[in-house]
Amino acid sequence: MPISGSPKKMAQDIADGFMSLSPPLLRPYSPADLKTILANLSVVARDLRQEQIPAEDVMATKAKNMKLIRINQAETVIRAWCKKKRINL
Repeated sequence: MPISGSPKKMAQDIADGFMSLSPPLLRPYSPADLKTILANLSVVARDLRQEQIPAEDVMATKAKNMKLIRINQAETVIRAWCKKKRINL
C-alpha cells in the first residue's frame, strides 16, 4: 500500500502527536515505503534540532523535546518491525 499523502507531512504528524506508529499499522507498507518514512522522520528530526529556542522558554523546550521523543520512538518501532520481518533497510 503506498503512503497516502506526503511522507514528510506524515512524519510531521508523528512528531506533533497526531499519529503514532504501531506494528499493525506498519503491516500494509512495503519495504520501500518504510524506508521513505524513516528518511522523512530523520529530515523532520534534523529540522527540529536546528530550531533555536531561548533558554527561558521552558514550555517551547519541552514541546521540542517531546517531538524528538515521538520521532525517535517511531524510528525504533519501524526498525524493530523490519528486524522482526527480516526486511533490510
